[in-house]
Amino acid sequence: MPPSLISNLQQVLISRKNDAVEGQSNKIPEPTEAAPSSSSTTFPCSGTEASETENDCAKPVVLVTNGEGIESLGLTFLVEALVRGGRFDVHVCAPESDRSVSGHSVTTRETLAACSFEITGATAYAVSGSPADCVSLALSGALFAWSKPALVISGVNRGSSCGNNMFYSGAVAGAREALICGVPSLSISLNWKKDMSNECDLKDAVIVCLPLIHAAVRDIEKGTFPKRFFMNIEIPRCPLTNKGFKVTRQSLWRSSLSWQAVSANRHPPAVHFMSNQQSLGMTLAQLSRDASAAGAARRLNSHRKNVEIESVGSAGKFSSQQTVKKYFRLEFVKKEPENADEDLDYRALEDGFVAITPLSLDPTDWLEIQSWVSNWLAVALADK
Repeated sequence: MPPSLISNLQQVLISRKNDAVEGQSNKIPEPTEAAPSSSSTTFPCSGTEASETENDCAKPVVLVTNGEGIESLGLTFLVEALVRGGRFDVHVCAPESDRSVSGHSVTTRETLAACSFEITGATAYAVSGSPADCVSLALSGALFAWSKPALVISGVNRGSSCGNNMFYSGAVAGAREALICGVPSLSISLNWKKDMSNECDLKDAVIVCLPLIHAAVRDIEKGTFPKRFFMNIEIPRCPLTNKGFKVTRQSLWRSSLSWQAVSANRHPPAVHFMSNQQSLGMTLAQLSRDASAAGAARRLNSHRKNVEIESVGSAGKFSSQQTVKKYFRLEFVKKEPENADEDLDYRALEDGFVAITPLSLDPTDWLEIQSWVSNWLAVALADK
């Protein structure tokens, strides 16, 4: 045979051999229980996740967020438990600082920063935004290799989110944002009591809610978990001595809002809650902004002849050219409900039950949702 033909045949054989080896290395095992096409479960096996093992690729993705910030103990204990169980591919996208009462706020016309954060066994990012921002960003496909996880969990957060406090809660907002994006979600809070609760209670709260998490992911993979609502799970102060699980309705209870006048030197700067590395940069930026603002104020006042007066009490009468600035701080004060029904979230929680409140974007289908959750809960606890 001509030497040129032999050379060509050798090249073809080498090419086929390389293709076969590459095909074997890229082969992904099928999940033990395939999810229906309608499920939002995805398995990250490419892009930034390419270094994960094939077994990790077969695990359902669980996204964790919260309202108190990525360094909070409740989130840490929850992620540790999920990683230790080995059932899930755990990702975290949470606020870099405490945003527990930010409600469902979102950030527009500003640039958010997402910084990688070290959590053993999980892929984590701390975001300079609200819990709703974190979930929206995580589900956008811009941050992680996947577009939608199997389940979003917001928690475990310190303090009840019962009643109308849900509208203030950043933790509940994170779960609600997932629902809006079409992803099943849970919000988990511990009824933390000042000077009574401790770190162990947060660990125990994780133990109590794990069976519900496992049951939710199982049914999500089967395609039987609904997407019309999410569950707000409220765990009593002593989690391991709870009286059981109760499906509840959202009450109208909320903490009393107390506004207190304070002096300027009691007004804490925002950088107080930042990390040491961020504090310097934020402080310099704040000084720059303050200097610019002061210069602008001087230029403006040179024309208007305004006088700024700090006050913490009732102001007297000033001329129309004077400006009064006052400082106030809002605090939540606990208020006992009056004659609360037993099936309301706050009453059940205070009575020692784990209160599970389904929350829908459409409140008109409450009875149907309550019936479904009651049946689901019975099955979930039977398989515990």
